[in-house]
Amino acid sequence: MRICIAYPPILKNGRYPLLGQNRQFRYSSSEAVRIYPIVPATAATILHQAGYDVLFLDGINQRLNPESFKEKLDAFNPDLLVMETKTPIIRQHWDYIGRIKKGREIKCVLVGDHVSALPEETMKHSSTDYVITGGDHDIGLLSLCRHLSEGLPLCGGIWYRENGQIKNTGEPVPIPDLDKLPLIDRELTGWENYGEAYLYKPCTYIMSGRGCGGGPRGVGTCGFCVWQHNFWNCKARLRSPQSVAEEIEQLVNKYKVKEVFDDNEGGAVWNKKWMREFYSEMKDRGLPGRVMLSTNARADTLDEETCKLLKDTGFRLLKVGLESGNNKTLQKLNKKETVEDIKAGVKNAKDHGLIVMLTIMVGYPWETLEDAEKTYQVARELMLYKTKFGDSLQASVIVPYPGTPLYEEAVEKGWFIVDPKDYEKLDMSQPVLKTHPVPLEWCDRMWGIHKEPMFITKSMLTLRSFNDLKLAYTGYKSVSGHKKDF
Repeated sequence: MRICIAYPPILKNGRYPLLGQNRQFRYSSSEAVRIYPIVPATAATILHQAGYDVLFLDGINQRLNPESFKEKLDAFNPDLLVMETKTPIIRQHWDYIGRIKKGREIKCVLVGDHVSALPEETMKHSSTDYVITGGDHDIGLLSLCRHLSEGLPLCGGIWYRENGQIKNTGEPVPIPDLDKLPLIDRELTGWENYGEAYLYKPCTYIMSGRGCGGGPRGVGTCGFCVWQHNFWNCKARLRSPQSVAEEIEQLVNKYKVKEVFDDNEGGAVWNKKWMREFYSEMKDRGLPGRVMLSTNARADTLDEETCKLLKDTGFRLLKVGLESGNNKTLQKLNKKETVEDIKAGVKNAKDHGLIVMLTIMVGYPWETLEDAEKTYQVARELMLYKTKFGDSLQASVIVPYPGTPLYEEAVEKGWFIVDPKDYEKLDMSQPVLKTHPVPLEWCDRMWGIHKEPMFITKSMLTLRSFNDLKLAYTGYKSVSGHKKDF
């Protein structure tokens, strides 16, 4: 049985979609942003090890034109085509499936956060054969393939057709022990096609777990987070420290990777016991100093002990969500952090020599110009606090996606200025919610902090190597590309 896990090439005004491994969605002009899709890559590995013939064909990040993509797909001639989708391109994928099934014996599968929220919609409005819901769609895909090839029963979370009727197997059941998943076959999945502007090359991604463990106030429940709600059901699981250290050791020894980014929602930073054991594992393997590590992290988990552990283990950069400089907004988002928590955590990380990337969203319907100004000032304060080369921010327009509390509230309260079912417009290229501050202007202003003379001077004074210069050049090009997106 031949299975192709594919990302058909899509372009909009010369920009590529940020699809795989992205919680939010937009088309980007940045050539450097090609994020490695962990769960689909794990799926490819699982299927290959189970004896299936697998092609991992990423037409987006390989920058294939439609003709080259079609040639590769036709040459492989899959029995099963699997695609990850998101809200703004769901209809494009419906159309693509309709076209590819003409004159061809092929079954088509969709996975992703949109179809996890609205699986029946896809089954009704397209000729998609199967929808696998939930974040563990790698395990779901194995179950489907065994069902098709061996007649075994389907696991939970799969939608299908039978005698013209749409049916499903109930809720997806998360895999309880993530250590049972294999280490990803990086050659099979073309890992060298991926990277990020702010990571030293060669770099790659891992996930220490699945789901945001949150901070002192409990598991992550942010109302805008499409993965935490649609994939992980507001729960969190971690791999063992031994499993993660083993993967990093393989990446260093086999692939000569210089930097590894942990793209789990909150990394594993929220679990101090885990971090202590991870430090010991890394030290026993002689890895600190041989590889740089970066991770997502919640600011309210960045206390003295954790920051010291991070630094001693070899972490270089933390990606931290600010989202807003207003406590009323953080409370409405159910972020379980305050502005004061975030400032303290970020400054604590910087005090320990860690680099911080802030993520910010603008355009909340309840915010005023004064609120937007507060966010700008908080972001600027943190960017200019003990600035090191690599400190940065990402600013984007708030876009709610189906399945999240924010989307449901926006529909209920009439905040949308577009039809909430007009999915193509939810691509972050324009405001979609009623808002007094002009979001695109505030995005531009936030990004502009990178170009302030004081920030540039502080950053340049901490450059230490030629590799830093190369990374600075790549980062500058990426920031310029991102600014064109708004």
